[in-house]
Amino acid sequence: MNEINPVMRVEKIVKTFGGLRAVDGADMHLRNNEILGLIGPNGAGKTTLFNIISGTLSATSGRIYLFDKLISRPRSNKMAELGIGRTYQIVKPFSTMTVLENTMVGAFVRTNSAAHAREKACEVLEQLEFTHKANVQGKSLGLLDLKRLEIARALATSPSILLLDEVMAGLNPEARERMMETIRGIQMTGMSIIIIEHVMKAIMGLSERIYVLNQGAIIAEGTPTEISENELVIQSYLGEKKYA
Repeated sequence: MNEINPVMRVEKIVKTFGGLRAVDGADMHLRNNEILGLIGPNGAGKTTLFNIISGTLSATSGRIYLFDKLISRPRSNKMAELGIGRTYQIVKPFSTMTVLENTMVGAFVRTNSAAHAREKACEVLEQLEFTHKANVQGKSLGLLDLKRLEIARALATSPSILLLDEVMAGLNPEARERMMETIRGIQMTGMSIIIIEHVMKAIMGLSERIYVLNQGAIIAEGTPTEISENELVIQSYLGEKKYA
């Protein structure tokens, strides 16, 4: 069972860009060892919320708590040190560096030692069953392996919480199933995960709970079954049988 006390919560998060309110008073919490889904139309504010949680963007207002501690002035390096790891929608490896070297980049969040970074990177690649690609350059990877590399770099930071931003976008059904197995395997290590995804079969199959964002505001929260039957969610995002 997940612990009742959340490992992370955000309260009343607002982000404005000029006159645009990209995130509008979002409240959300993540439980220990939970896979939490975050869905909504394009432009709903999902990635902006991820950027705020990971410290890439500053919120206009609102609060972020990690393990019941208020995080003041969250910045990306600080949030990584506190245990937030993340992937990005657009995968950008260091193209002339190998998979191992790319993964080592993430490990340097925790160490200044190249030997320790290499050791950590090797552990992550073994965990992801990716060791056979360790010496392949980033520019030579296919889409599935690029997505796996993005996850490897995030895991190399030794996070407690992993934010996955559309890691299944563009994958064929077989590759999607493999990615879902990878995510379940990561959860089995004790990781708490938030995943943004438009592939409804995947998000419904992986998530224990789901939040729905629309025009910057959270309009629903519940189990996959509850979300799939929510009339407001169907009207604003899912559409008839889109989640099947």
